[in-house]
Amino acid sequence: MDLEIAGRTAVVLGGGGGLGGAIAEKLAAEGVEVAVADIHFEAAAAHSDLIAAAGGRAMPVAWDIADLDAIEGNVAEIERTLGPVDILVNNTGGPPPAPVLGLPPTVWLDHFRSMVLSVIAVSDRLVPGMRTRGWGRVITSASSGVVAPIPGLGLSNGLRAALLGWSKTLAREVASDGVTCNIVVPGRIGTGRVERLDRIKAEAEGRTVEEVTADSVATIPIGRYGDPSEYASTVAFLASVPASYITGSVVRVDGGLIPSL
Repeated sequence: MDLEIAGRTAVVLGGGGGLGGAIAEKLAAEGVEVAVADIHFEAAAAHSDLIAAAGGRAMPVAWDIADLDAIEGNVAEIERTLGPVDILVNNTGGPPPAPVLGLPPTVWLDHFRSMVLSVIAVSDRLVPGMRTRGWGRVITSASSGVVAPIPGLGLSNGLRAALLGWSKTLAREVASDGVTCNIVVPGRIGTGRVERLDRIKAEAEGRTVEEVTADSVATIPIGRYGDPSEYASTVAFLASVPASYITGSVVRVDGGLIPSL
């Protein structure tokens, strides 16, 4: 299928690895020029080099998304180099495991700034241009915890859920201008973060990582962890012209893991 997005420009936040890196590579393979943004410039540069080696065009950007004052300068640099941004992929790092009760307010505020307010602020900067040009995509990566809260991930469950209400509201506000807004929910995708969470759980329970992983896989109907490229393919489709009638949705990429309707 021709996704009809060759020549478009995308910003992928958290594009230096894991899901973000896979998304950046997938979009570039479709002919999209990609700004690979990451707090770790070396990681962003490495993925940009991979994209360039495959014949694509990418621009690494050192970007701490918790620094709201950096948004204007980074976007201006991307626009000068690649042109107006048509596709925004909001992908933020996950917080550490924690109970939902008893966390200091400063912890909630710090993670709200980096996980929620940052997404809203970057979107506020880029979406008006999309509306003016009559075409745009805002795709936000969340967590299966927004549908079925994950025990021990209180911060993630609470904060990422706020993005669902924001995205759904935004979708209605900008749909008539040719801009779509969707949430993508990963299940157990084989990334470094999932590996770390399995390791933390194993240490806490006095078990091996292999045992913890096997128990996790047993809850997934497909019987395995997902590959980041499978998740990235879903994001690329939502960024496409054929997906123009999909907006305000929450799309699960979970191998059947989430039990709720």
